[in-house]
Amino acid sequence: MLEIGIIAVGLGLDAFSVAVAFGMCQRVCPLDTRLRLSLSFGLFQFFMPLLGFYAGLWIARFMVNVDHWVVLAVLSFVGGKMIYEAWERDEDETTIDISQGLPLLAVSLATSIDAMAVGFSFALLHKGIFSSALVIGVVALMMTFIGVSFGHQVGKRFISKPEIVGGIAIIGIGLKIFLEHIV
Repeated sequence: MLEIGIIAVGLGLDAFSVAVAFGMCQRVCPLDTRLRLSLSFGLFQFFMPLLGFYAGLWIARFMVNVDHWVVLAVLSFVGGKMIYEAWERDEDETTIDISQGLPLLAVSLATSIDAMAVGFSFALLHKGIFSSALVIGVVALMMTFIGVSFGHQVGKRFISKPEIVGGIAIIGIGLKIFLEHIV
């Protein structure tokens, strides 16, 4: 169980980082927004290991070669859009909301691709997946909620244009994941 907890925290760090960046960008961050993002990240972190587990070795080989490109592209797009909108909008306008619609799905997928790889490895090791996936999902949900709340507090206290910082952070996370896979 300790091993699963460590894996869950490791997988949850990407979700936590994106959540902090998102939280920094929100002038108002109501509970429903935090819950929506947390539930989406948690559900994706739960289902992706299951998908990875049942998909088999063929898909694992394919995803290993492209997952870092997908993550880099999605997070760079979301981060770039946040930076662009921060420069283009007036002070009274709101920033991109990744807690709804297609941006929510894209970021949830991008932050959970590594969880699918964990599912693949569990299949190779012939380990049970459901309880592990459940722990991974719950930990990601909690880390996301904490991350959004923390980021919101930091953003409203210390940063005048938090969308730019958040966008740069999200691109940086995508770059970090990409570099980890090619090195």
